[in-house]
Amino acid sequence: MENTFRRLGPIYRESLGSQSSVNIMLPMDIGELFRSEGLHPRRMTLQPWATHRETRRHSKGVFLKNGTEWRSDRLLLNKEVMVASAVRRFLPLLDDVARDFCHSLRQRVETEGVGERDQRSMTLDPSPDLFRFALEASCHVLYGERIGLFSSSPSEEAERFIWAVERMLATTPPLLYLPPRLLLALRAPLWTQHATAWDHIFSHAEARIQRGYQRLQTAVGGASDGRFQGVLGQLMEAGQLSSELIKANITELMAGGVDTTAVPLQFALFELARNPDVQERVRAQVLSSWEQASGDPQKALQGAPLLKGVVKETLRLYPVGITVQRYPVRDIVLQNYRVPAGTLVQVCLYPLGRSPEVFECPERFEPSRWAASGEGFRSLAFGFGSRQCVGRRIAENEMQLLLLHVSDAETLRLAHVGFIGVKFRVITVN
Repeated sequence: MENTFRRLGPIYRESLGSQSSVNIMLPMDIGELFRSEGLHPRRMTLQPWATHRETRRHSKGVFLKNGTEWRSDRLLLNKEVMVASAVRRFLPLLDDVARDFCHSLRQRVETEGVGERDQRSMTLDPSPDLFRFALEASCHVLYGERIGLFSSSPSEEAERFIWAVERMLATTPPLLYLPPRLLLALRAPLWTQHATAWDHIFSHAEARIQRGYQRLQTAVGGASDGRFQGVLGQLMEAGQLSSELIKANITELMAGGVDTTAVPLQFALFELARNPDVQERVRAQVLSSWEQASGDPQKALQGAPLLKGVVKETLRLYPVGITVQRYPVRDIVLQNYRVPAGTLVQVCLYPLGRSPEVFECPERFEPSRWAASGEGFRSLAFGFGSRQCVGRRIAENEMQLLLLHVSDAETLRLAHVGFIGVKFRVITVN
């Protein structure tokens, strides 16, 4: 994408298999696109995912829905995962997991590290631990229960879930531009792997959801005792979504909440480690904020805006999804080209984030660049408007809290300095 924009300019048309799109990257064009998205914004359907739901007779969650049905379900979910009152409910659960992660990391440094007491260090690949952190945090918020991934022997069930999500993401790209019905008819191995991975994801969610229903039924009068029971418990108590729709949306949130959080955290730690001056500024702000917050994680985050900047800057350079898509409901003009209503238009986030036309010194990792008010369609890693990522508030706070506690406790350094490659697997990975 980046190379094609360099060759052809800020807009081009592309065809891949059965998909045709107009690709853009400049904020002025992005603004025009979003102003024409309509009341029911529509993005490209991940057809392999939709085909799995149809063949297994599962309901679809908001990620795979469009139109009025999408809007009604989305408004109900927003109450439990997007609004400020929802964030206040689930933030302590995320903080518990982030604290445990850092405590576990500190114990490993003390027992396995080298050097003098209080100056010990160790070299490790954080990837497996970050995946466990993301799964533990997602389960705690969505189901209201811990699954013990920081113990010495993580459950086989959890390891299978992580494997299933990775397999599902790895098999999605080659299926995106091929007719899934044809693969289904031919019983292609790639489709079988994809469907089997989704089956594992759904069975994991089903077991957790059943436990959630049992907890709710055994509570006094069928209601909770006032404690936050997770998003699942909130949706059950509200009774506005059917059990099938609850399962569909909780499963999508779980499947979309592990790699999409763990991988950006890897990139964030990498950038902090190779930019020690930035790391020290973040640490100084975190220490000052903790002192003022008196142990309240929400106040601590509010007093350390550089943490939000670290997340935004990481997602600028390494966006989780490489495009945001919309189908405009009216004809629009982009770069003097008329784009007819109903055309798939893709905002290309990777070249946007690295463009010198949009960002000053785009190669520099500088969280403070986000301190100025107004983003002007430059920070779109979670999408935009009513169709932005439904798990955005969970993911943002999850990443900021982990960085908060790591910055408070550890100093990061790179064992080897070199190029870190990125590749596309539905999401950007290293």
